[in-house]
Amino acid sequence: MSSSPERLRMPGSQTDGDAVDQESGRDRPPRGRLARLTPVLTGVTALVCLLGWLQKYPCASAGFDFVKTTTRGCYTDIYPLYFGRGLSEGKLPYFDTFTGSDLHYVEYPVLSGAFMQAVALLVRPFGVDARGMAFYNVTALLLALLAIVAVLATAYVAGRRSLRVGLMVALSPALLLTAYINWDLLAVALSALALAAWSRRRPALAGVLLGLAIAAKFYPLLFLGPLVLLCVRAGQWRAMGRMLAGTAAAWLVVNLPVMLFAWDGWLEFYTFSQHRGVDWGSIFFFLQDQGMSGLDDKDRLNLLGTGTFLVLALGIAVLALAAPRRPRLPQLMFLVLVAFMLPNKVWSPQYVLWLLPLAALARPKLPAFVLWQVGEIVYFFGVWWYLLSVTNQATGAGPSATLSTLLGFDVPAEGISSTTYGVALLARFLTVLLLAVLVVLDVLRPSGDLVRTDGADDPAGGFLDGAADVVSLRRWRGRARHAAEPSA
Repeated sequence: MSSSPERLRMPGSQTDGDAVDQESGRDRPPRGRLARLTPVLTGVTALVCLLGWLQKYPCASAGFDFVKTTTRGCYTDIYPLYFGRGLSEGKLPYFDTFTGSDLHYVEYPVLSGAFMQAVALLVRPFGVDARGMAFYNVTALLLALLAIVAVLATAYVAGRRSLRVGLMVALSPALLLTAYINWDLLAVALSALALAAWSRRRPALAGVLLGLAIAAKFYPLLFLGPLVLLCVRAGQWRAMGRMLAGTAAAWLVVNLPVMLFAWDGWLEFYTFSQHRGVDWGSIFFFLQDQGMSGLDDKDRLNLLGTGTFLVLALGIAVLALAAPRRPRLPQLMFLVLVAFMLPNKVWSPQYVLWLLPLAALARPKLPAFVLWQVGEIVYFFGVWWYLLSVTNQATGAGPSATLSTLLGFDVPAEGISSTTYGVALLARFLTVLLLAVLVVLDVLRPSGDLVRTDGADDPAGGFLDGAADVVSLRRWRGRARHAAEPSA
């Protein structure tokens, strides 16, 4: 089928205040409205990022002492890893080894390592004693800029609900609390830009940006699945090919030099991920604490996690091809990311940033979104206070004692118990699962999808937006049924 599909226009789909994109014929917010929203969303995001920096300030003023950071819930990897990964000594990620850890090289994908190295170079003019804090502050500033990019790109692809979606991301407590824990916003911003490029029908550029996102973090690789599935259903073979080519080219350009000249360092991220055991936040951590045996076996753990993900991914693939109406791209991207995270052996607090833009795009309704954010807040403080009890080798406060302490506007001085931490872990797990179930229901019943209630199809879909189905399990069943009917 041609890469310029037949448009499926619905009567009354254009409402007051809407404009038609002359390039594609799609309904879009007027360009003037998007321009007016940019200062608002930029300002709100910058304010939230500033509040996030202030939330970390008590720990910064204490030199990020671990006990104080866990007590106050303001931990970050950025400051300690400046010293722990040899950046303070001028060592080059992937090429130089460091000591004092079970790792020998920086354990992040190449683009994240390059980001760390670039900031380390920027703070060289500072005095030796000031470089660690300068490294943290410069990194925080750059991450705040990336947060603004992510919010604007997400709002751009949201169509007529750009203000609502942009504010859902910008004002989320998750962004405030987790923006500066690690370098995840680099991949989040690149992924959001890739989606924006795809929505503008620039598949090669979208692929390049997605390839860079994968070079920064592993998880954007998962987005290739939804893109391929929806392109297959819509018959968009050329757009799919250009996107895949751009992704592969960009990833190789970034990774190949390190692969050729520092293979062991490049491989560290992949071997480290493979050999990690059950970590904080994982549902397996909860199950292990409840007495489930065999999770110390890393091969079995990897098999359980990967096997569960593959089963869920297969279900998403069937959903993509069998749904009564082709799912919107952000819906499938959100679902495949949730399918990856729920059975993962690692689920760090900042991983909420991966889900944030997609959750707002997939289901721009507030009640379940707010409930999920509450679950993330509960887990955010829960994990730090549990680590506090582990560090202090204390039993920690139980659920009722923790709640009583919080109602007294205090924090549990000795941390929380494993039971309380299990409640916090399940609060996040179940609220994410609830969001995923609601998105699946929207896919199965498109009339309940808020984005489509006013006649829109898929504002983020690019070539998929308004395209006719070419491959669909429903069409195949219909043809098979018709062929089986006896002729008159």
